Amino acid sequence: MIENRTQRIAKVVAVGFSLLAVPLILLLLTFVLPVQSATPRHHTELTFPPVPDVVVPQYTQFKLANGMTVYLMEDHELPLVGGTALIRTGDRFEPADKVGLGEIMATVMRTGGTEKRSGDEINRFLEQRAASIETGMSEAAGSAGFSALSEDLESVFALFAEVLRSPAFPDSKLNLAKMQQRGSIARRNDDPNGIAGREFNKLIYGADSPYARTVEYSTLDNISRADLVNFYQQYYAPQNVLLGIVGDFDSAQVRRLVEAEFGDWRATATAKPPLPAVAQAKTAGIFFVDQPQLTQSSIQIGHLGGQLNSPDYAALSVMNGVLNGFGGRLFNEVRSRQGLAYSVYAVWRPNFDYPGTFFAGGQTQSNSTVSFIQSVFSEIEKIRTAPISVAELAYAKDTVLNSFIFNFQDPAQTLSRLLRYDYFGYPKDFIFEYRKGVEATTIEDVQRVAQKHLTPTKLVTLVVGNSQQIQPPLSSLNPAAGVTAIDVTIPPPRRG
Repeated sequence: MIENRTQRIAKVVAVGFSLLAVPLILLLLTFVLPVQSATPRHHTELTFPPVPDVVVPQYTQFKLANGMTVYLMEDHELPLVGGTALIRTGDRFEPADKVGLGEIMATVMRTGGTEKRSGDEINRFLEQRAASIETGMSEAAGSAGFSALSEDLESVFALFAEVLRSPAFPDSKLNLAKMQQRGSIARRNDDPNGIAGREFNKLIYGADSPYARTVEYSTLDNISRADLVNFYQQYYAPQNVLLGIVGDFDSAQVRRLVEAEFGDWRATATAKPPLPAVAQAKTAGIFFVDQPQLTQSSIQIGHLGGQLNSPDYAALSVMNGVLNGFGGRLFNEVRSRQGLAYSVYAVWRPNFDYPGTFFAGGQTQSNSTVSFIQSVFSEIEKIRTAPISVAELAYAKDTVLNSFIFNFQDPAQTLSRLLRYDYFGYPKDFIFEYRKGVEATTIEDVQRVAQKHLTPTKLVTLVVGNSQQIQPPLSSLNPAAGVTAIDVTIPPPRRG
C-alpha cells in the first residue's frame, strides 16, 4: 500500500511539474516568437487560396395576370425577409414647371399613410415589429421596399401592398415635404463640391434638361395634392411594377401571398412617355463659380459619355483603372509626383438608358488651380496618344476583376441587379459578359476606346473657387476664349 501511495504521489508531482512547464514554455514563446516573426516575408512569397467561383442563387420568376413581374429568391441564413419594387417612372418625367414633384410624391406616399391608416399609425405598427417600409424616386425609376422578420412577413407585406396601392397624400404631409425641400434649397450652396457637381451637369446636359434641372421655390409652389395624385395614377399600375423578394421563406407560400395582395390590382392604360432627348449643351469652354470664402478650388472637367450597353464598356472600365486609384496615373502623377491635388480622379461613368458623362477633377489649393487643370488635360491626352504599359494593363484588369466577387456578397444584392437588368432591358448574364470583356481587353483596346470616346476639344472645365487667390488666373488657360462666370444665386421664394 505504501509503495502504491508513493507511486501515486510521484505521478501527481510529475503532472504538477508538467502543468507548470506549460505556462513557462508559453512565457518563453512570448519572448521568442516576436523575434522570429519580425522578419517580414516578401509579397511575392505570399500564397492565397483561389477566389471561389461565383454562383448565382436560384430564384423563381413569374408574372401575374395583371402584368406585374415578380422575382423570389430564398435565403435561409437569417430569419429575415426583404423586398424591393421598381416602378417604371422617374422624376425625369415630371413637368418642367413642377420640378420636385416626383420626389415629393414618393415622400408623401409613405409619410402620408394610406386610405385606411395614417402615416403615424404605420410608423407605430412597424416599430413594434422592427420592420420598415420605404418609398423613393430617382431620375429613372420609382421604388418601394420593405424588411421584416420572417414571422411578420404576412402582416408587413400586406401593409407594403397597401402603401403601394392606396396612398392618401394628405395636404399636411405635402406641406411638410415642401418645407423640407425649401430647407434643402436654402443650403444647396454650402458645399463647393455640391455646387461643382450640380453646375457641371447643367453645362453638359443643359440647365433645362430633366437630367440637370434643380428644384426651386417657384417649382415647389406649383405642386398641389392633385399633382401628386395625377403623377401616381399615371405610373403606379401593376404592369409597371417589378417586385423582388429575398429571404427566409417558402417560395410557393410567398407566391400565394403576392397573388393575394396584388392579384386584384387592375392594370390601367398608362403610357410611358419617350425618354428625354440628350445632347451636350456646352461643347467646350472654361466656367467659373466665384466663392470668395474658399481657400481651395473644386474642379470638374468633362463631356457627354455613353451607356452601359456600349460594346466598349469593358475596355473603358480598364481605362478607368489605368487613370484612377492609388496605383493610377492621376494619383501617381498629379497628386504624388507634382503635389497638385488633395484628390484627383477621371471616370467614364455610363448610365443604363441614357448617356452618362466622362468627368475628371478633384480639389487643389487655389494657387495650384491652373497647374492642376493643365496636368489633368495632359494625362487625358497621354492615354489617347500612347499605348499603356503591360504592367498598367495587368494592374487595371486585376483591379476590376478582383472586385468582381463583391457584386455577389449576398442574395439581396444579386436580386437587386436582376431587377435592374429586367427594368432597363439588359440580359440577365450582362455582368458575366462584362467580365469576359474585361479579361479580353488588350493594350490596343484601351488606346482605341480612349481615342474614340475621349475628345479634348469637347471638354468643359468648371471651377468653384476664390477668384482673388487663383494665380495665375483661369483666363491664362485660353486667353482668346476667356472665362464664363456662373451665377449660383438662389432665386428668392415668392412673397405672400
